[in-house]
Order: sequence, then C-alpha cells, then structure tokens
Amino acid sequence: MPIVVNLDIMLARRKMSLTELSEKVGLTIANMSILKSGKAKAIRFSTLEEICRVLACQPGDILEYMDEADYKKLFER
Repeated sequence: MPIVVNLDIMLARRKMSLTELSEKVGLTIANMSILKSGKAKAIRFSTLEEICRVLACQPGDILEYMDEADYKKLFER
C-alpha cells in the first residue's frame, strides 16, 4: 500500500504517547494502533480531523503517498 501513515513521527514531535492521543481523540488504543501501524483500511474524516486538531497538524503531516518502488525500499532494510 503506497499510503504511509506517519502518526509515530507526529507523536514524537509533539512528545505525546499513543495512549494520550487515543484518549484525547476518543478512539480505542487498539484502533489507534491499527492506524499507526498502517494496517487500517480506512479512516473517517471526522477521526482524521480530531487527530489533526489534537496534534495541531495537517492531514498531509500524517498521511503520505509513496510510489510502489519507494514503499518497497522501506521494508528492504
């Protein structure tokens, strides 16, 4: 999947734990973990909006398109 979720990067920049974010967004830690790992098949705009509000960021800070070749290189290491 060439959409990469950079939620871990934004959490580190904001010095916030996934648990803290899940509490502030109102999403279970399990669902937040699925999103963070990139295994989510979809995300509601309302959820994305709330994550962006809490992290004071833009959707593009969290979601990134990557072409297939670059995406595969991420997992070759």
